[in-house]
Amino acid sequence: MMKASFRGSYDADNSDATASVVLTTGDINLRASIAGDAFINAPSLNGLTLSLENPGSFNIDYNVPKKDVRFQFMNSFRVNGKPLNFTYTHSLIGNSTALDGTLLLDSNNKVSVNYGFEPRDCKVKYSYVHGCLTTIEPSYDFGDNSWDLALSRRLQDDSVVRASYRSSTRVLGMDFRTKSFASGRFKVSASVNLAEEKKIPKLTAESIWDFDM
Repeated sequence: MMKASFRGSYDADNSDATASVVLTTGDINLRASIAGDAFINAPSLNGLTLSLENPGSFNIDYNVPKKDVRFQFMNSFRVNGKPLNFTYTHSLIGNSTALDGTLLLDSNNKVSVNYGFEPRDCKVKYSYVHGCLTTIEPSYDFGDNSWDLALSRRLQDDSVVRASYRSSTRVLGMDFRTKSFASGRFKVSASVNLAEEKKIPKLTAESIWDFDM
């Protein structure tokens, strides 16, 4: 059986829209994503990305206008009995390579590290889950000596409220994710740049729909 999923988002501040369609057959996903600039004036291939995915194993993305291919491979093994998951990513045209690793210490604690080879920078994030409902995620970027903090809370209806702050950009954000009617999911996000003189919130909305075919 083949399944289809549609995902769309709209940025009210920039009047920008994005959309993606995913076809799933077996363990393989075929994805077509298009960015907002492809909708300006007339339909075009600007912002179009085609992807072949096997979740948890590999992703291959082809950026049509840039003619760039990005490879991503995932694997996992154990360190002292604890699972370590890592992802290797390489882009051909940009010649950029990154390595991500996540070590699950226990059911409530994990540490993630991202290392970019060009330029050489390192980001470390710690995640702590309290009472199965609240997640606290501080992180530090050694490249620009900045820190981020995210706090999320799961509600009784499985909706999630999340707040975040990035010290490098001084952007304070909040989003709300919930299930909508039928088989859809819905997300509303708001952000404020505290570095700007006029602190005007920016709003975006996103919806995801799943279909059986």
